[in-house]
Amino acid sequence: MTLIIISFLCLFVVTATCVQIGTSYLENKRKKQIAGMLQVVTEVPSTSTSLLRDVINPDAGTVLEQLFRSLDLVRKTEAMIQQAALSWTTTKFFRMMAFLGMPGMLMGIVFPVLINELVSCVVFGCLGAYLPLFYVRSRRKKRMAALEKQLPDAMDFLARSMRAGHAFTISIGMVGEDLPDPLGHEFRALFNEQNLGASLNTAFANLTHRVPLLDMRFFASAVLLQRQTGGNLSEILGRLSEVIRERFRLNGHVKAVSAHGRMTAGILTGLPVVTAGALLLVAPGYLQGMFKDPDGKKVIGAAVCSQVIGNLIIRKIVKIKV
Repeated sequence: MTLIIISFLCLFVVTATCVQIGTSYLENKRKKQIAGMLQVVTEVPSTSTSLLRDVINPDAGTVLEQLFRSLDLVRKTEAMIQQAALSWTTTKFFRMMAFLGMPGMLMGIVFPVLINELVSCVVFGCLGAYLPLFYVRSRRKKRMAALEKQLPDAMDFLARSMRAGHAFTISIGMVGEDLPDPLGHEFRALFNEQNLGASLNTAFANLTHRVPLLDMRFFASAVLLQRQTGGNLSEILGRLSEVIRERFRLNGHVKAVSAHGRMTAGILTGLPVVTAGALLLVAPGYLQGMFKDPDGKKVIGAAVCSQVIGNLIIRKIVKIKV
């Protein structure tokens, strides 16, 4: 009898423990899901319109503050970091620029190869400070290209789902669950915002802010216009998918035609650098006189500026928007 009671108590304790663990697991899963939905909303910059006139004097503050306010630098930087899917803050971004600019300035002081120490210090410091911006812009460009590539499949998925009888909001959630990131994350954010009470106009405005693509604006405009005027949304999305794919095909054709110009720009830009490096390896004393002579430094600085300007002009010519 005692053994039966002990066995019953052990079984009761094990069962209660399992129930407690299962309940805690489900509760934590639900909290993480809600936290993820709330995080999407907090990451979206809120825009508010005030009917009251701003009484802050626009001339107040230092010259640097006035410059930042006029350029709206902080907001643009936050948007760029968010579109690159980075967790950085603007403070961290500007600190990294300053941190990487200091070694460049020291390099310009140690190796004054451009005209004089001041010019070399400024040029190398700007190049070092540009590295975080180059990384963020490259990552943003790569992510935008991936989003644009996934968009036609998302349009087809939405059109098929709506033809099958699903509501538009349910179809948005299905796209967010089935499509891989990064576009799947954006559609999940759109679905979560609607679930948390945001209007369709606000949700799509936030989506076009996070994904500033022309095709995404077409998608948002088509959906919002259909909500107001009516029509077959699945057919509209199917046609939009065909238009996007046709634009991809035309864009690829334009890139193939302009490949010669882009290759020419790369060769003309890299050839003087490669030639100078080869001369420094083969005959180290051949260019040392130019580096030491003041007029030679001016010639080197003029050559570098000419190369940069020529490269920018060629890239502007061969860059054709479709």
